[in-house]
Amino acid sequence: MSAAPRRMVDIDPQRLALLNAGLVEASTLTECLAVDFETLMRAAVPGVGDDAFAAIGAAVGSGISKRMVLAAELIRDRLGDGAVPWLRQHRSDTVRGWACFMVGANPALTLEDRLAAIRPFADDPHFGVREWSWIAVRPQLAQDIATAITLLADWTGSPSDRLRRFASEATRPRGVWCSHIPSLKRNPEMALAILEPLNADPSRYVQDSVGNWLNDAAKDRPDWVRDLCACWQREHDSVATARICKRALRSLDRP
Repeated sequence: MSAAPRRMVDIDPQRLALLNAGLVEASTLTECLAVDFETLMRAAVPGVGDDAFAAIGAAVGSGISKRMVLAAELIRDRLGDGAVPWLRQHRSDTVRGWACFMVGANPALTLEDRLAAIRPFADDPHFGVREWSWIAVRPQLAQDIATAITLLADWTGSPSDRLRRFASEATRPRGVWCSHIPSLKRNPEMALAILEPLNADPSRYVQDSVGNWLNDAAKDRPDWVRDLCACWQREHDSVATARICKRALRSLDRP
């Protein structure tokens, strides 16, 4: 998410006031983008102090991803990592998102511990928190992608489609609102331990992510993606696999 905050006129003022007070969750992306971080921080995390409020207020013109990172840094610097558990319980999805970036910024965590810490956010009921969860830890995943894939392969067996989707979405070669992972662009087969278990997943939420993963890969390794999809469709005569492959090949099959 890189857009600057939306103007107040886009949302009913009473609704916006509730969002800024941290009393309700955003119901749309427009609402997510409209939240006033300074006002919300004053309401939700008053202990960070006036200098933090001023710093986040001064960043109002920055994209939302940069402001999420900054908010997490300000809270972490002043309240420490012990604030994460109670932020995770907050009503506001934005506040829970700040906690995601605190997990991402904690240098004391191993990759395994970081994934364990982000797991509740990856399974959060709110769509925005789930997006922030993978964006927040993706830089660390990219630094050791082989280990990340090994660890996330276990998530593909979760009963939660949110966690299965995280395993795919967090490791996309190109992804959205994030840096690319060059090693996966060159060698997408590295991620087969994640992709194979999901190739007939019953959840459309997961199917979309796997299809998008392969569509990313097709920009650099089109023949590999075509061959993999052909193999999957021979092995799985299912609507789910057909849908994944159609999404995977959509850029290659354009007239």
